[in-house]
Amino acid sequence: FGIATSKKMLLSNSPIDLDRWEEDFEAHSVPCDLNLFKEHIASRTMPNSVIIDCTASDAVPQYYESWMKDGVHVITPNKKLNSGPLERYQAVKALQEKWFVHYFYEATVGAGLPVIATIQHLVSTGDRMKRIEGVFSGTLSYIFNTFAKGESSFSDIVKEAKANGFTEPDPRDDLSGMDVARKVTTLARESGLELELEDIPVQSLVPEELQKCKTAEEFLTELPKYDGEMAQKQKDAADKGMVLRYVGVVDVANAKGSVELQEYPSSHPFAQLDGTDNIVLCVTDRYDPQPLVITGPGAGAEVTAGGVFSDLIRLCAHFGAPS
Repeated sequence: FGIATSKKMLLSNSPIDLDRWEEDFEAHSVPCDLNLFKEHIASRTMPNSVIIDCTASDAVPQYYESWMKDGVHVITPNKKLNSGPLERYQAVKALQEKWFVHYFYEATVGAGLPVIATIQHLVSTGDRMKRIEGVFSGTLSYIFNTFAKGESSFSDIVKEAKANGFTEPDPRDDLSGMDVARKVTTLARESGLELELEDIPVQSLVPEELQKCKTAEEFLTELPKYDGEMAQKQKDAADKGMVLRYVGVVDVANAKGSVELQEYPSSHPFAQLDGTDNIVLCVTDRYDPQPLVITGPGAGAEVTAGGVFSDLIRLCAHFGAPS
């Protein structure tokens, strides 16, 4: 049993009391070494071992392949492996079949929404994906759902979203669109496309001049200068009875993806979103012309934790636990 952060780790030969793990971690942790962490987890007498990576780190996914070769299952909401170098992604996926070890990652797209599992179910039963289109960022969903009401400026809504904990510490990480691009890359690969992250054109919402700001505070101070531009886009859309939505698209038929700000009619499902809701439309051989729709809260610690825990329950079912 064990818990690790980027700097320290707590290793135990017996179950860790989750009611007091923080005190135990503070008192008994040692410097973190992920190789030693894996060795400890894999050496226990229990028949099955799993490591749950809840980081957003680029470094941790580099261990997945070696962990899985040693029979350790992996569960994660971390997007970096599925949207990282295609060769590494394919190597990990191949291990699932060769070594009969599991790699689950439902929460990488849509937090707790059953997006990955649904697509895998469709594909494994012979359906063919044609197009996946969605609002994949809870942060940007909140920003544009609020912006459409016309009560606040774009910059004020971004500041409000940050204050409410909806954005990354630097909102540019959300507004750049790269998080959505990682989800599009993941879904493209789940649909059978061999795309790299760099193959996805991304429309950034960060003005070019503000990409050079040294801090988030400096960025937020300068952002109001660009409110007029966003207000005009919102007005142009509203005058046509449309709304603005920041969407990701996987065009399977043409083997490409995209991330951009688009206009949608007020009658479109994307126009009905509220708060941090995500929505995904899947067009397949079976679901055409009426797409399969998955929608609900797509951001937040609780729903993301639910997605991770559902993967853990799914893993236990493979070992004979009641399903």
